[in-house]
Amino acid sequence: MSRSPSLCAVVLAAGESSRMGRDKALLPWPPIQEPGKPLHVQTFLGAQIELLRQYSEMVVVVGGKNSDNISPVVYSAGAFLIRNPAPERGQFSSLQLGMQEVLNRGRDAAIVALVDRPPALPATVHLLDQAFRDSLTHGFWAVVPQYEGRHGHPVLVSREMITAFLAAPTTATARDVEHAHQQRISYIAVSDPLVTANIDTPADYAQLPRA
Repeated sequence: MSRSPSLCAVVLAAGESSRMGRDKALLPWPPIQEPGKPLHVQTFLGAQIELLRQYSEMVVVVGGKNSDNISPVVYSAGAFLIRNPAPERGQFSSLQLGMQEVLNRGRDAAIVALVDRPPALPATVHLLDQAFRDSLTHGFWAVVPQYEGRHGHPVLVSREMITAFLAAPTTATARDVEHAHQQRISYIAVSDPLVTANIDTPADYAQLPRA
């Protein structure tokens, strides 16, 4: 029997951005600011929240040592902030905290995005949202976008996949869990290069407008 999932968006934003030299959550996005649009929205984090809130009942941001710096953006955008007390354990620790928060808030599915990637195109997220709802009737636990053979974000996960993430050891990675349940994942081809645009360095960021 199909069910309508109660989606909670989770943005992982606890990284230290050491290679970038500044917090990637606060990088301007789009690179050319749009007149009349609130400045807090025009950052990687703010734009990600603004996009995902259209497809979810709430947005939770997982911060780390940068929590005080990103909190104005989070709260101005109407999202919730939780702090990873030990972000040095890696991104998977933030994912597990985010997944537990989804369940704590009474939701049974999540759409997960990384703050070090610019937001996907709205049409892409709409496609993924529809594919996720359709996939539940076929026993899938997650929907992952795929651009030119590469897997990207955001990903949508059901309660079953959330449970699998939480049951994994803290030394695991999201990829480990994905591989263990690969037959339960639906990979959706998209024409949006932003889903795989990983921004680690100033050079990566400088190339984004041209891309």
